[in-house]
Amino acid sequence: MLRIHFAEVDLARTRLASAPDPLFEIAASLHRCQSRKGRWAYSGWHRTARQQLREAGLGRVLRSVLLPLYPRAAYYPDFLTPVEAVDGPDAGLESILATPPQRVMTEMAILDRTVGAPAWAGQLAGPETRKEFVGMLRAYYEAVVVPHKEQVQARIEAERAARCRGLLDGGVEGMLAGLGPMLRWHPPVLEVSYPRQAEDRDLYLNGRGLTLVPSYFNWGEPVAFADPKLPPVVWYSLLHEPEARSLGDDPEQSLTNLLGRARAVALHAASAGATTGEIARAAGVSASSASRHATVLRDAGLVTTVRNGPSVLHTLTPTGASVLRTAMRKAEEDATGTVV
Repeated sequence: MLRIHFAEVDLARTRLASAPDPLFEIAASLHRCQSRKGRWAYSGWHRTARQQLREAGLGRVLRSVLLPLYPRAAYYPDFLTPVEAVDGPDAGLESILATPPQRVMTEMAILDRTVGAPAWAGQLAGPETRKEFVGMLRAYYEAVVVPHKEQVQARIEAERAARCRGLLDGGVEGMLAGLGPMLRWHPPVLEVSYPRQAEDRDLYLNGRGLTLVPSYFNWGEPVAFADPKLPPVVWYSLLHEPEARSLGDDPEQSLTNLLGRARAVALHAASAGATTGEIARAAGVSASSASRHATVLRDAGLVTTVRNGPSVLHTLTPTGASVLRTAMRKAEEDATGTVV
């Protein structure tokens, strides 16, 4: 277990990342390639990732370079997931390139002692080898993460909406209390479940605050830097619902299922984030009917659902937002008799 100790100033400096961390998503997606745990939540991604990697000619890179450096174990090098990556992939990759050679060697030595490092790992201390490695990371990211970027962002936005409700109801402590079963808030300590093979440890924030980063591809225990001197960050898993069908599976049937006033009201309610009960009240239907309408919208790829305490919160996907904007524009045109 990791115990993160907060002072009052740390609560004021705790924040929730506004977007997925692209370099951490690379690491977490590589872990998905090494485990069958949670495979159901990523079944669509697994189907396409293998083909995309073959088409990009990255099979050898995956097996001989990436998987050995990102083992699904108690440790992999901190410099591979720099905190700067929350500002985008370019910032993260530049940070990897700028890592001091001595730090690279130190962290590779820890990897070797922990699970074993590839024989060539020390070459990453050299700028040319690291530049080549960064090119491999970028190619992998563009092949198997970028094609799912909208889906990932939609799930992150749903998570942020749920956490914002906790923030409004109970402040930062309310947000921390709702993070899920693997992060437990016992003031002034956030207890973080860690892999069984990892040693228990304590992290004192000492006024630095904490950055919480929800991760689409992480499954199971949250992840933090091994080095306590680095900026405090915790990447944690989303609570995945069974994967919905995409619109492309059967677009005609999906759109047919969406017809009707109640679902239109449900879609509009989800634009601001709505629980099933709130959708029921807005549409004037029972909770069970609202749940069925939300399921149809989710199956059509228009909303995404995240658990928020005892209830669930429905928010729009990018596709759902587009459908709603089009419907509202059409309604305005019909009302005014003009084309907007």
